[in-house]
Amino acid sequence: MATASVSGPMREHPAAATAVLSVVGYGLVIGTFAGLVPQSVFPDLSLQQVNLLSHAIAGVNTVATVVLVLGWRWIRNDEVEKHAAAMASAFGLILVFLVLYLTKIGGGGTKEMVGAPQLVYYAYLAMLAIHIILSIVAVPVVLYALILGITHTPAELRTETPHKRVGRIAAGSWILSLSLGVVTYVMLNWVYSYEFVA
Repeated sequence: MATASVSGPMREHPAAATAVLSVVGYGLVIGTFAGLVPQSVFPDLSLQQVNLLSHAIAGVNTVATVVLVLGWRWIRNDEVEKHAAAMASAFGLILVFLVLYLTKIGGGGTKEMVGAPQLVYYAYLAMLAIHIILSIVAVPVVLYALILGITHTPAELRTETPHKRVGRIAAGSWILSLSLGVVTYVMLNWVYSYEFVA
């Protein structure tokens, strides 16, 4: 994603930088779910506000998915600058998602699907599980690809790093995870009923 080589610890130790940033990200999410992040950090949200955040999150994830697909297409056509801009934009959108998501969980609550036929409910749970697992697993892969991208020139990325292979895995898992997240959002919020759990 860079146009010139960058020196420094991130370039010299991309795996270590990936590990540190992954731990920070996981810590924020797990800390929020476990109640370790003080409740005072988050606003007290009503169901209406939780719904508004859910819609915003789905919008951000939809745009991020489109941007990722475009980035993938552009790199296949050797449009490196467009690819770099797309992947950086997608990462920025995921940071926006993270802020919205942690605010929703920490200040509001969750919604659970009710009223769906059993087969649909199990399909929903399976898609949600795949979405969550891919989200968790993709974090270090995405961060590693991003760190390589911002610390190496395009020529170096092609010849000296595993950026192409890692980026393919990162983008594929990220696109699938985001797509499943949007599908489950539609099922929960627009197709079937839900129950709010504060």
